[in-house]
Amino acid sequence: MMRKTLISILFLVQILSTTYANAQGYNIYSEPRDKQIFDNYISVMKGKERLEIDKIIVETAKFFLSVPYVAHTLEIEPEGLVINLRGMDCTTFVETVLALSRTVKEGEPTFEKFCDNLRFIRYREGKISGYHDRLHYTSDWMYENEKKGIIRRVIHTPEWEPLFLNLHIMSSNPGKYKQLSGDDSLKETVKNIEKDINTRDHFYLPHSKIQKNASLFKSGDIVGFTTKIDGLDVTHMGIIYKEGNNLTFIHASLTHKKVIVNREPLHTYLSNTKGTGIILSRAEN
Repeated sequence: MMRKTLISILFLVQILSTTYANAQGYNIYSEPRDKQIFDNYISVMKGKERLEIDKIIVETAKFFLSVPYVAHTLEIEPEGLVINLRGMDCTTFVETVLALSRTVKEGEPTFEKFCDNLRFIRYREGKISGYHDRLHYTSDWMYENEKKGIIRRVIHTPEWEPLFLNLHIMSSNPGKYKQLSGDDSLKETVKNIEKDINTRDHFYLPHSKIQKNASLFKSGDIVGFTTKIDGLDVTHMGIIYKEGNNLTFIHASLTHKKVIVNREPLHTYLSNTKGTGIILSRAEN
């Protein structure tokens, strides 16, 4: 009986230490280890706030090399700001790197400021009122964060070609998303968001044009890999990294189960994954 009571107390302490509501009324999900990793990161980055944002992004991405790939870390209910520096998927890796880099560049290296930056990047208009506020599609993520002045999309026509989207994978498969399952109102909201994204002008650089346009890429750029999969825009994200003449990227790799510098060039990766091309954004200072 005493052992069961002790386990219950420890479980309660863990819950209290990882979840709390802030003044804005949404939950923040975090563990003490996240704050420790953040403090270590700030220590490593001390004095680098004078660097250009793209260089800070690359340094930040390298800081997380070998961190485990962990999927579905954001799928916690009720919707709230998830802080997880212990394990990331491709999207949360990019978001975290960008939020941390901005925190360093802004000269206010506090955990609270990092949380604010991450919320602003991850959610439409930086607001968290529900699942629909999260920027689920990469094309929408880039569009909305360009409106906020955080990034600008890189488009060099005529090399970049129109990308015609018909997003519907979420609203057409609500059973695969626990928040949408059984919630017709939320599904309709997401469907309307998809329709709105589809009406915008989108551009991408086809796979066949990547090598000859390598000079247009810059280390620290944010890359999304476009796809032929019906209803979807992008299957993966990463941070561009140029090593000499090798155009590659840093990413949270599902195959390698960790954050890595991809050893094969960008165009080779696309060939192996049957990607159609890329969309590209660059951080604003």
